[in-house]
Amino acid sequence: MAAAKRVYRLDSIDFLRGLVMVIMALDHVRDFFTDVRFDPADLSQTDSALFLTRWITHFCAPTFVLLSGISAGLMHERKSTTELSRFLAIRGLWLIAIEITLVSFGWQFNLSSFTFGLQVIWVIGASMLVMAALVWLPFWAIIGFGAVVVLGHNALDYGLFPASDWTKPTPFWHILHNQGFSLVAGLPVARMYPLLPWIGLMPLGYALARAYKLDPEVRQRFLLQLGLALTLAFIALRLLNGYGNPSPWSAQDSGIFTLWSFLNTTKYPPSLAFLLMTIGPGLIILAYAERWQGKVVGWMVTFGRVPFFYYLAHIYLAHLLALFAAEMQGLGWRAMATAMWNMPQGYGFSIGVVWLVWVGVVAALYPACKWFAALKARRKDWWLSYL
Repeated sequence: MAAAKRVYRLDSIDFLRGLVMVIMALDHVRDFFTDVRFDPADLSQTDSALFLTRWITHFCAPTFVLLSGISAGLMHERKSTTELSRFLAIRGLWLIAIEITLVSFGWQFNLSSFTFGLQVIWVIGASMLVMAALVWLPFWAIIGFGAVVVLGHNALDYGLFPASDWTKPTPFWHILHNQGFSLVAGLPVARMYPLLPWIGLMPLGYALARAYKLDPEVRQRFLLQLGLALTLAFIALRLLNGYGNPSPWSAQDSGIFTLWSFLNTTKYPPSLAFLLMTIGPGLIILAYAERWQGKVVGWMVTFGRVPFFYYLAHIYLAHLLALFAAEMQGLGWRAMATAMWNMPQGYGFSIGVVWLVWVGVVAALYPACKWFAALKARRKDWWLSYL
């Protein structure tokens, strides 16, 4: 019975992880295929379809970091503190190494103007390094660290860190709380994902793993109530229009765009409002996912069991398809052998085409992910736990 309950729990976590990874691919396919050259969250230029295509993908990174923390907490049930700390440290360093090499190249396909990108894989790796130290602390101290960082990091919005400036390098330590461009030992580094508050979110996920010691009915009710509370907290905080998000919302020309303004919270770095908006619904889905069955659930679970494999594969596949697309549009494939911020004028497709390519990319990746998930289930090689 205990073994069955454990698998049941992990399936729900893998389902949510797989779901947000599938949604994540939509944003990255948009990066490679869009004909838009402005921020889709810019309400002065965007439309509802473009805004929602971007907005729905906001749920991905926070959910994934939280679930990584939960997984670390569950892992502590079968590993000693020393073993878990070592695993998190090695995996964290491994993820950072992959981010600045294979992932960065996958985004650019170009070594002549190569930039080391620090995106979501980097920040997950860095959070694991922090978590490797935190696991030695008392449980209350881990929760306290996470809560202080997540709740308090927006206090840094007021003057300590300058606005993002991609035109000239700024000190690397600014990666603590803002985006930008740095030269590290003369090498270009794009600081896309600041450290805060991600390094506080993962410890909160680690603490949330305690819920998986509860009976299923009690756990599901707790996750549902917590998710609803966080969602209501987002609404209340956003209505106050003060602390918790550096950009206030405002009335727009239409009711629907006023709603978009309300939902248009800051991702870089993720504001408190952004995290409440995304983590709350994520926990609600996590609560119900334990009861869901069917083919679609199975597909998501398969993706969720091989997140690293899927992440790397989908970037390379989407970028390769973009080369073919550039060739088809008469620009030549070399026009898209570049970073997304250097995409040529005249290249790109409507949002409808973006959605179709997204579906195709996800469908094409499923057989490979199913094969690799089966391989990981069949073999117990130590190195597979790092993939």
